[in-house]
Amino acid sequence: MAEHPFALGLAPRSDRTESFVASGAADIARLKPVQPVTLLRPHAARAAARFFVEKFPGKSLYAVKANPSPDLLRVLWDGGVTHYDVASIGEVRLVSETLPDATLCFMHPVKAVEAIAEAYHGHGVRTFSLDSLEELDKIVSACATDGVAASDLNLLVRVRVSSEHSKLSLASKFGADPSELKALLMAARQASDALGLCFHVGSQAMTPAAYAEAMNRVRDAIVEAAVTVDIVDVGGGFPSSYPGMEPPPLEAYFAVIHESFEKLPISYSAELWCEPGRALCAEYASVLVRVEKRRGDELYINDGAYGTLFDAAHIGWRFPVRLVRDEDSDTRPHSFSFYGPTCDDLDHMVGPFELPGDVGPGDYIEIGMLGAYGSAMRTRFNGFGSANGWSVVVTDAPMASLYGDVAAPSRSNVVTL
Repeated sequence: MAEHPFALGLAPRSDRTESFVASGAADIARLKPVQPVTLLRPHAARAAARFFVEKFPGKSLYAVKANPSPDLLRVLWDGGVTHYDVASIGEVRLVSETLPDATLCFMHPVKAVEAIAEAYHGHGVRTFSLDSLEELDKIVSACATDGVAASDLNLLVRVRVSSEHSKLSLASKFGADPSELKALLMAARQASDALGLCFHVGSQAMTPAAYAEAMNRVRDAIVEAAVTVDIVDVGGGFPSSYPGMEPPPLEAYFAVIHESFEKLPISYSAELWCEPGRALCAEYASVLVRVEKRRGDELYINDGAYGTLFDAAHIGWRFPVRLVRDEDSDTRPHSFSFYGPTCDDLDHMVGPFELPGDVGPGDYIEIGMLGAYGSAMRTRFNGFGSANGWSVVVTDAPMASLYGDVAAPSRSNVVTL
């Protein structure tokens, strides 16, 4: 490693590319990086993609907002994911450019007319979600050509459902109320080639019952409106494994969804969709950080609330952690909180994070399961962070997994910094 004296320094050097094989965090820690290093595991994301493609009883759309990395998008495509849930014109452009053959579904229920028009006329988007008659009017108007309404729209009406079984609620901002559904479904039926219903049970749903209850709401809406439904989209919410949040196997969720879908009064050719985000990318990345100071049970580290640890700071999310040393510590575990590198008191991750009691300045810690939302939320606040930072592909297993033993690629793979 002596041939890489500038590796992983204060900032990426645009004029220098360094490559080496990295089996895991320990290889990187030996280089004594000054800034946080994102450890990428494409094999883990590919395994998650294959799992959904092969086992979910329908079509899986990756929710791009969870991690919009073009490299990740390509990995998921290689794993068999061909449909993408985009929620902004920026995401439409990104996926269209990265994966020209992908099918894009614009699933934000409130969109600018200009965004709808560009998506339809410029990028071939034909699937849109909505939760109001006003949004339906916008879609119909924006997709018209010379005053003639489009005849190839897939319109998915979003139903408001409970988030009581999930760690993060998505029940208040979007979704039509039951009193609005009949008129909205009947109007959308007239404007669409394929009509669907969709919902979101909230992020990190901890029981399959969340989907069974939501599907009951879908059934009631279909019966009351008496319309032919071609698509049922159960949205996201599929969980990953975190400390204190160990969900049932994903197969249990799939079984409940399939059973509920089979009982719906829908077209015999109707399609079942889902929109996993976290479940497809959480295991894709972790972050290696350095301890800069210890004050009792508080560790000052070089990443935080304005970097990849937004969720840890603002909603108290706990991530798996481990001390990265050449020799294992034999000190008893201790509960720590983290402070990030900025001058802001809000840059505080309460945890608790369990680490050996002798951790101190100069030590490195790997924080796992940050492939979902971690990199997507990163900023340059207070002069810390960078546009992309250092990223290194590693070949070991993720720190937690719902997909069993994740096979890593051959060690012959070379990592580009």
